[in-house]
Amino acid sequence: MVDKAIDAVMDAIDIETYLVCRDPNEGKALALKLGQELNLGDIDIMFEEFDGYGVRVRLRKYIYKPGAQYRWLTH
Repeated sequence: MVDKAIDAVMDAIDIETYLVCRDPNEGKALALKLGQELNLGDIDIMFEEFDGYGVRVRLRKYIYKPGAQYRWLTH
């Protein structure tokens, strides 16, 4: 049993949302800003699709980068 749910995350947390914006560049900037506003630190944009009104994005926050010492392996 883990103390915190985040300790049970295998590798990353993904957030998917739709951001209203003028163009793909503004959408990307807003996605990165959203990661900062949510205090996620460094995030990666895994997917982005602009449709003329906004952009659908999937952000990824790695809890454990590949090759890291996985906490869930020690419990």
